[in-house]
Amino acid sequence: MMKILGIQAICLKKKLSRPNKEHAKYPYLLKDLNINRKNMVWSTDITYIRLRHGYAYLVAVIDWYSRYVLSWKISYSMESSFCKDVLNEALSKYGTPEYFNTDQGSQFTDKTFVEILEAKKIKISMDGKGRALDNIFVERLWRSVKYEDVYLKKYETMFDCEAGLKKYFAFYNNRRIHQSLDYKTPAEIHFSREEVRKVS
Repeated sequence: MMKILGIQAICLKKKLSRPNKEHAKYPYLLKDLNINRKNMVWSTDITYIRLRHGYAYLVAVIDWYSRYVLSWKISYSMESSFCKDVLNEALSKYGTPEYFNTDQGSQFTDKTFVEILEAKKIKISMDGKGRALDNIFVERLWRSVKYEDVYLKKYETMFDCEAGLKKYFAFYNNRRIHQSLDYKTPAEIHFSREEVRKVS
């Protein structure tokens, strides 16, 4: 019916997680895992932002326990290099997680990306095929980013997009409270010594 009427959802989906059949895949390790501290599980994903002429691709690394966005970057292309840059930035600033979860997209199964994790003896977990909810906290982040910022601002250029996202992620980490964090901000949880909350 929507096709007949010529309307579409506000949050269009692009196929960003294209696997490379030659790349290694890893099992999903996080089912029923009790995540009770920061730097236990990190994950990453890519989403796209429509600009006036083309798209910007956004990648971010998030800590599952605190929901804190550890690093992020936008790019005109989906080459694996900008994903590796974001991973290395998070590792250099915030230490080493026990688990790192991604989807099966070619950027994250790329040998050079995986080698960064293996070198630090990080356990690699990957979403099952077609199971976006395996990476639910990044999916929730994308929903917040788009409905609270991108769709309202309607960025036209890469420069405006990057400047706007810089402000939004500062707000998200330091001022935006989360019901699931007992109405605290990600920064309050991430930099607190109290580590007794159960992730849900």
